[in-house]
Amino acid sequence: MSKKIRVLLVGAAFSADLHADAYARSTDIAEIVAICDKATDRITELANRYNFTDYKAYDDFEKAIDEVDCDVVDICLPNFLHKAVAIKAFSKGRHVISEKPLATTYEDAKAMVEAADIAGKKLFYAEDWLFAPALNKALALVEEGGIGDVKYIRARECHNGSHSPFAQTIKFCGGGSLTHLGIHPVCFMLALKNNRWTEISASTSGGLEENMIHKTMEGEDWAVLTMKFEDGTVATVEANYLTVGGMEDNIDFYGTTGCMHVDLTFSSAINCFSEQGLSYTVEKADVKTGWSRPAVDEKFNLGYVNEIRHFMECARDNKDAKLGLRGKDGVEALRVINLAYKSSKEGISIKNENL
Repeated sequence: MSKKIRVLLVGAAFSADLHADAYARSTDIAEIVAICDKATDRITELANRYNFTDYKAYDDFEKAIDEVDCDVVDICLPNFLHKAVAIKAFSKGRHVISEKPLATTYEDAKAMVEAADIAGKKLFYAEDWLFAPALNKALALVEEGGIGDVKYIRARECHNGSHSPFAQTIKFCGGGSLTHLGIHPVCFMLALKNNRWTEISASTSGGLEENMIHKTMEGEDWAVLTMKFEDGTVATVEANYLTVGGMEDNIDFYGTTGCMHVDLTFSSAINCFSEQGLSYTVEKADVKTGWSRPAVDEKFNLGYVNEIRHFMECARDNKDAKLGLRGKDGVEALRVINLAYKSSKEGISIKNENL
């Protein structure tokens, strides 16, 4: 049996839970050797939830990276901390997984990729959509010509607002709903089209008092981005913090001989009515009484399980992740997001100078 990939998980809150679930299902190839979080009680709760036992606990990421003998450092922290942890990990010769977005700024994201190159290690960009079973099935149907030539794609991720206090301030998060939610459909489209976009234009709510609902949030609570690609395909990306009732992940494909609609979050086989309310239905659900479509295996269906397994296999074989999951793909996604803000602010469309 080949050696398991040893993982230092940095962070023990929301995104760490998504990754921890995947590691717990991948014990044949990966093992958690350490967990780091300033709130050590969260470490204990996370470890107990997923039956992690032989691990060391740390409350300082620099100390953890210095002391832990691991292969991969998995960063599940607020956006503004991604760069510092990644740079430290690369200095110790570790591969790195970074949650989205790669960093708060395009410059920081590029610095992370450069550090990986200098260290000769891999920077993996965690985009779960690329492993969602429903999306992969949809792409297989497109590939077989089931709806003809796809001309237009509409993709959206929306919910009622981030749970994180860091998401309120651009300094800590990098932007608003387009950065936090729109990054998924943007990365999906870039991966689908090999990063060959030609022109973008965007409109956003503006932030603070210009927002529709979230008046204390520095970033926008609504954004729409139009992307044009080299092969003539057009895509519309929407992200907002206006959606109540649960997170919406919808992708629509329009072809010359058909169309297809994909629902990643509400496509449950269960339809339940509850007077007293269920313990959980779907992510970001505000109300759990009445009729609902409780998720069957939400973390798997959103792609996290196979995403982590892919990274473990890449770390084991010292190979790049597939298109859309490399550090440079995370950089390009962030570049598009930042250019979208420029487009919205200045009221202009922007062409891709890199083509």
